[in-house]
Amino acid sequence: MLNRHARGFFTRLFTPLARWLLKHGVSPDAVTIFGTAGVVVGALVFYPIGQLWWGTIFITAFIFSDVVDGIMARIADKGGRWGNFLDSTLDRIADGALFAGLAIWFFIGGANTAIGIGALICLVLGMVVSYVRAKAESLGFTANVGIAERAERLVSVLVVTGFTGLGLPQAVLLVTLAVLAAASLVTIVQRIVTVRRQSLDEAGTAFEQPA
Repeated sequence: MLNRHARGFFTRLFTPLARWLLKHGVSPDAVTIFGTAGVVVGALVFYPIGQLWWGTIFITAFIFSDVVDGIMARIADKGGRWGNFLDSTLDRIADGALFAGLAIWFFIGGANTAIGIGALICLVLGMVVSYVRAKAESLGFTANVGIAERAERLVSVLVVTGFTGLGLPQAVLLVTLAVLAAASLVTIVQRIVTVRRQSLDEAGTAFEQPA
């Protein structure tokens, strides 16, 4: 939802940067790797020591690489299965680092076990959301439905985490993680149901065809 609505705006915003990087010999893959490394450093260095605001600022500075590399690939006509594979794989690493960093802080220094557990639940469910779609597509189905896609998950957790670092009550972050976990679970169910319907339609079509 959010990523579809915002895609046009961010494409226009980052296209000049994408063209500049290509002009200077930077590849889309290099931007993907660099951006992921920045997110991982921000999440696993700043968050575990309680620097939630600065960690969020640092992560945000790198997370837009996920937009820039896609624009670069389209401009250079270098999009393909390899780029899609690398981008998807590194996205999972970045997401895992983000929620893991939160969990580490709130289990230890932050002393809020509930938030730590919530972060871990969101980490697991977020991975399952992505896996269900990837597995469906590998089998020839489509499962690009759901109320909690990656953009929604990232924006919600980053915004609330950052403001928690500025004094926002931790209860707001806990509620956000709970809502995010519930939305992720609903998304998983939605995708499973979607694939099941496609499977039944496929089986019905095969049965109706004459021998």
